[in-house]
Amino acid sequence: MSLRSADSIWQKSAEQALVAPVLQGEHSCEVAVLGGGVTGALIADRLVQAGVNTALVDMRELGTGSTAASTGLLQYEIDTPLCELVKKVGENHAVAAYRRGLTAIDEIEAITQALGDSCSFSRRDSLYFASHWWHFRRLNQEYECRRHFGFDVSLLSRTQLAEQSTLRSAAAIRSRGDGQIDPFRFTKALLRRAQQGGLKAFARSEVSEIDEQPTRVTLRTAEGSIAARHIVYATGYGSHRYLKEDEGSLHCTYAVASEPLTTTAGWPEGSLVWETARPYFYARQTADGRAIIGGEDTLFSSDHKRESLIERKAAALVQRFEKLFPQILFRTACAWAGTFGESKDGLAYIGQVPGRPSAYFAIGYGGNGITFSAIAARLITDLYLKRPNDDAALFRFGR
Repeated sequence: MSLRSADSIWQKSAEQALVAPVLQGEHSCEVAVLGGGVTGALIADRLVQAGVNTALVDMRELGTGSTAASTGLLQYEIDTPLCELVKKVGENHAVAAYRRGLTAIDEIEAITQALGDSCSFSRRDSLYFASHWWHFRRLNQEYECRRHFGFDVSLLSRTQLAEQSTLRSAAAIRSRGDGQIDPFRFTKALLRRAQQGGLKAFARSEVSEIDEQPTRVTLRTAEGSIAARHIVYATGYGSHRYLKEDEGSLHCTYAVASEPLTTTAGWPEGSLVWETARPYFYARQTADGRAIIGGEDTLFSSDHKRESLIERKAAALVQRFEKLFPQILFRTACAWAGTFGESKDGLAYIGQVPGRPSAYFAIGYGGNGITFSAIAARLITDLYLKRPNDDAALFRFGR
């Protein structure tokens, strides 16, 4: 499955390639990870750190699927507002999901420090603004809900927002605790460390057959095989092919990166910016002074294959940026598109599917793929090692 089109800004600015051989011959391990994006990298790295003999295989060059298309926002807020999530999954689970997002960002920060490579990680506030004046009531309800449960938020009025930015909106929620990262660089750094710890990683190796038995799994490619006790499906938005029932819907999203900005006037403190409208526009800055903007989602997962559509969507995103930040000149460096998924409640699916004891799944939907991946890495490692983990019930299949 094609998960993106065109090279993202991360690939264009990458300094080093990650070397991994084609899978050839017969190999064995305790856990085989299928998927070499950020999810697979986080899971494989944590398994290796726990002393688990692990192998990883991907049909592409490692990190070049949907991870390369990610814009690298790290937010504890999921696409479903907290006050709506409470109605969907109950107060305890909803609040736990938001709090778990915060600790996942803390974990990612700690990982980059241990890697000795920041991977352009930095902490950022988020500004969640009302797209239309009639969105004020629900924005205020969301603010009150988050504040009630102890999240570090403040509500900016129209006047306060105008004093700090060029955003012309009825109100905005400022959230503290979020961040941003270069997802492609992060994935490569994780896999390098895991390789040094003993991970057997294979690229450009399409798995043509998976023989999944209760106590063993065999993955076969054209030139080799991996025999394992368990398999982790970390194939992101391509996971539907390995499940009998789809747990979400797949769509397409678009992104544009600018040349380095000459000014950030009207954009307060490099905040992550997003809005209440659906689909929503969002924007972030990069370590080298660029803007990355995204949104303009379309219904079908294969829309990113249409170059003319990408051009139209990129133009619409730039036009939206210029309306929000009229003092900033946006000169396009590159544009790309990719597949993304939505679940019924905005939460990831992580864990085991009934009747498949040798398999684990990690499917992060929506705009929180990287934070969900960090959660999945800890949860799946704990499940494999039979350690308790409170996240199991929250992200379980069949909820």
